[in-house]
Amino acid sequence: MSNFNAKSICILGRQPALGLAELESLYGSDHLEPLGPQAARLDIEAGDINFMRLGGTIKVAKILIDLPTTNWSKIEDYLVKNVPLHLRHLPVGKFTLGISAYGLEVKPDIINKTTLKIKKQVRESGRPMRVVPNKEAALNSAQVLHNSLVRRGGWELLLIGSGQRTTLAQTLFVQDIESYGARDQARPKRDARVGMLPPKLAQIIINLAVGRAENEEWRIENEERIPNSQFPIPNSKIRVLDPFCGTGVILQEALLMGYGAIGTDLEPKMVEYSKANLDWLKNRYPDIAGYEVQACDATSHKWAKPIDAVASETYLGRPLTAAPAAAKLAEIVRDVNTILEKFLKNLAPQLKAGAPISLAVPAWRGNSDNLTHLPLIDRISNLGYTLVEFKNASPAELIYFREGQTVARELLVLRKS
Repeated sequence: MSNFNAKSICILGRQPALGLAELESLYGSDHLEPLGPQAARLDIEAGDINFMRLGGTIKVAKILIDLPTTNWSKIEDYLVKNVPLHLRHLPVGKFTLGISAYGLEVKPDIINKTTLKIKKQVRESGRPMRVVPNKEAALNSAQVLHNSLVRRGGWELLLIGSGQRTTLAQTLFVQDIESYGARDQARPKRDARVGMLPPKLAQIIINLAVGRAENEEWRIENEERIPNSQFPIPNSKIRVLDPFCGTGVILQEALLMGYGAIGTDLEPKMVEYSKANLDWLKNRYPDIAGYEVQACDATSHKWAKPIDAVASETYLGRPLTAAPAAAKLAEIVRDVNTILEKFLKNLAPQLKAGAPISLAVPAWRGNSDNLTHLPLIDRISNLGYTLVEFKNASPAELIYFREGQTVARELLVLRKS
């Protein structure tokens, strides 16, 4: 462990590199460092992290102490001794405890034995206590939420092993999977044919763009429209453009973050779907910022200025349920590459220097699981853009996919040259 003055822990999602890039984009590489394979430490207080906008982080916790061991027996001794002591300072009443372990060689039944030992010590003091049993080493979001472990009368303690030390932290926020599901499944218009962009991925795409709109250089150029804050805060004066808006998932998430939203799509049907979905959202959240949606061709359209940030899941090509033959794949790649190269050439002269762009573009998985990438990526500088490099995540890691999918989403984070 370094001398980094860590105050909080972010537990990252299924593809941690996406969460690291998102945090770095929003808060800067100097304010975080990876902790094991699934977590990051930040020198920001947990309560100051805008958790509701993070798509790549599933839990945020405040750091309590670093223990100089990864030996579970020693960790258990510490917990059995100290948890009952700290409970004495809490209001009386029933208490619920859950423990999650990351990066430690400990099985769920061992964790369960530890929580029962803690429970025994607490109950001997006369306080009722319930423990949440572990089926895995770490409790999932549903277990944390349904057992009220981030509310008064409940704790989830995180134990994150790294090197020869274990960080002990208390969860303050956990990803609300029901809320994500509600605003995804309940929208009036959905279309599986154009892909089902998960709201969490939409948040990441937006943050990778808008986070870059908050850096010092961009702030100087737009000081009247971007607030002077240490870390980015939602500001409806910033408008997010999605040139391939589909059913409006990115527009929806941008509005929920507090930004204005502009959406365009080639297909009038998709425009109508987006309008219906955003009208539905406005009825649920009357205070969201303004939005515009219209039908147009992203390879030739001239958008109204200024364009503060571009965030989009672009054209992904024809839907595939299995890896195509080599000749067919080459044809698909060529068609998609032609369309997106025309789009990027059309967009470039409409942007100010330094303008941030975050795009989910397709990458195809073959029978050997090797990825086929768009040729335009290798000549992105010739199109008028610079590829943003992250300290904590390489471009090769910024791939979103699920097992069995043929078409993955590769995240390109760019700035106008």
